[in-house]
Amino acid sequence: MQLQPYQHANLKLRSRQYVELATMIVLGLFVVGFYMVPLFDTTPLVTEAYIAPIENIEIPPETQQFEKPPAPARPTVPIESESEDIDEALTIEETEFAAFEVMDEPPPPPMSDMIFVPYDEPPEPIGGYGALQRNVIYPDLAREAEIEGRIIVKAQIGKDGQVRKTLILQGMPGTGLDESAVEAVQKTKWKPAYQRDRPVTVWISVPVNFQLKST
Repeated sequence: MQLQPYQHANLKLRSRQYVELATMIVLGLFVVGFYMVPLFDTTPLVTEAYIAPIENIEIPPETQQFEKPPAPARPTVPIESESEDIDEALTIEETEFAAFEVMDEPPPPPMSDMIFVPYDEPPEPIGGYGALQRNVIYPDLAREAEIEGRIIVKAQIGKDGQVRKTLILQGMPGTGLDESAVEAVQKTKWKPAYQRDRPVTVWISVPVNFQLKST
């Protein structure tokens, strides 16, 4: 190494030498350590999978269904039979079909005269339905039992305003109200129905109310 006449030039040269020397020392230590240090034994990594335990479940055997035994038969009651001895004197008369008489067929039911007749003015009780209610007689049986209600009477009003026929459309049988309602309709005087300018015979439904007066 040749020194330079200038001090700063000598410092640069020396620092470079120091770096080269340090590098060689480090490389030498690295090589020596590589050969001196023993090799590490690496344990292979073993991956284990989790396997769930299998549980054995015992399935009970199927129950055997037995047929229901039939119900015991009822004991038979002994019945005394008729005597098998037949009197020889008894005989069966012969049937003669020639003497058979054919019975007449029943007569047909009578035709109803409840025919709807159109009218312009309906029949009305003279004095209004208040006059009809005044003719109502409350039966004693229904009064004592405090039975109330409405009876509907189907009535045929003639051309002269007279009640010709009656029947119950809605009633209370056994209370006496049906009979009382029919009597009230028959006692009432009626104005006949009119078709244009002439009276006609028609059927109408007449309601009759039965109501006890409060004391």
